[in-house]
Order: sequence, then C-alpha cells, then structure tokens
Amino acid sequence: MPFPPAVARILAQASQPPEALQRLEAMHFQDAGHGYDAFGMHPDFVALGTTIAGPLYDRYFRVESTGHQHIPQHGPAILVANHSGNIPIDGMMMWLDVVRHTDPPRVPRAVADHFVPSLPFVGTLFARSGMVGGSAGNARALLEAGELLMIFPEGTPGIVKPWAERYKLRRFRVGHAELAIRHGAQVVPCAVIGAEEQMPQLTTSRRLGKPFGIPEVPIPAVPVPLPVRYHLHWGEPLRLDLEHQPADADDPEIVRQAAARVQAAVQALIDRGLKARRGIFR
Repeated sequence: MPFPPAVARILAQASQPPEALQRLEAMHFQDAGHGYDAFGMHPDFVALGTTIAGPLYDRYFRVESTGHQHIPQHGPAILVANHSGNIPIDGMMMWLDVVRHTDPPRVPRAVADHFVPSLPFVGTLFARSGMVGGSAGNARALLEAGELLMIFPEGTPGIVKPWAERYKLRRFRVGHAELAIRHGAQVVPCAVIGAEEQMPQLTTSRRLGKPFGIPEVPIPAVPVPLPVRYHLHWGEPLRLDLEHQPADADDPEIVRQAAARVQAAVQALIDRGLKARRGIFR
C-alpha cells in the first residue's frame, strides 16, 4: 500500500470542499469487513482519486460529457470505449465522469491488462481507487455483485496506434461480450474524443516493453500530454443479455458477432463526435 487511508483522507479534505466529499460518502461500496472491498478499493482513495483527477478534468482537458444518462444508476453493466493516448488518461477521465454523473456515485471498476497491477506504487494506488486485474474470476465476481466494469477491448494495440490511424478502432477483444451475455449485464458504449491527439508518438519500442510483459511501448513526441479538449459521448446501452441466453456465451461465433456490434456502436459514436468537434483544443 502506498500510504494508509488516513493520509488519503487528509489529502482529499485539504483539496476539496466538504460538500463534494459528503456526496462521495453515499457511493456504492461493499466493505469486506476491514475498510476495503474484496479487491482492495477504499473510499478514502476514491476521494483522493477525484482530488487528483479533478483539475485535469476541469481545467486541463476541459472535459465535455454527453449522454451520461445512459450510465445505469444500479445493477451490473460494462462500459466499453476506444483506448488511446500512450498513457491511460482516457480511463481516468471516464472514471471521474462516471463518479460525478451517477447518483449515488458509482465507481467504475477499470479492468486492466495483466502488467498494470504489478507496477510499483501505481498499481496499488489504482487498485485502491477501483481498478482490478483482468481475470475472468474478477469480472464475474464484480458483475454478480452489481458493479460497473470499464473495459477497453482494443487493449495495448489501441494506445500504440500511429497518428495516421487515430480513431480507427483496432479489432475488439471479445471478453466484454462474453461477460455481458453470461452474466446478464448491459453494455454501454462510449467514444473518447481528444485522447488520440494528446501525445503524438514518434515510434514504439518492443525492448522497453519486455520488463513489464508489454508487446511494445509508445515513444511520444512530446514529454507531457497536450491540453487537448476531451469529449465523452455515452451511447444507448446494448442489451446483449436480453438477446441471448447465458449458454450462448460458450459459442465463439455468437460472442464474436456480439463484440463486433459493440465495436460498431463505439465507432459510430466516434464518427459523430469527430463531426461535431470544433477543433482539437476546443
């Protein structure tokens, strides 16, 4: 653990107005009996996460969000979006957007690639704010508990896309579709506009990725993300769970077709978002 919850609470209290922290006290949280949930999330670290992400959301990336009424207020659901930007700021902005626009607040559980939880300090800090390792057991337990999952089906190939291929989705992995069908969860598509331009890359390196088990690491052309404007577009839920029986999750072709439908929905939101955008920084 990077530091105890009491320190996280003090840091959050020093940086946020009391009413903002009071609102977070109503968040959906299942205490495992020792202040943390079964996956290591703690409310004080969620509050600290909103403290850290808030200035980036409000002032640096100036996030505009539409369609967040489609995010379910209760029950299991899977939030699915495009992934880009070299570093996972897109996930951070989506995470805060959901916390702010659900009442009572819901904390989306970001499903991370296998190497993220093992990262020193950062992996633990992310886990305390709700991130989970990307295993089928973790996803099953969370959906059965009525939680929100946040999944980027492009995975690492999404964040290493070259500039010329921005906003062109890599083929989605199918795990989110299988989970939705098997566990009766609706799928909410989301388009993240802006992240694809935040850190143009020069090249990628396989050598730098080896220590973390990552296929390749992007080498950005800028040292820090550019102050692009983020636009989040949430779409209407896809009810794969109503169109299929749980047993259909064992049929690879059904799952592949379902994942393709989700990808098409995300791409449609991206296309509409790009058409409506006034500029990269506006």
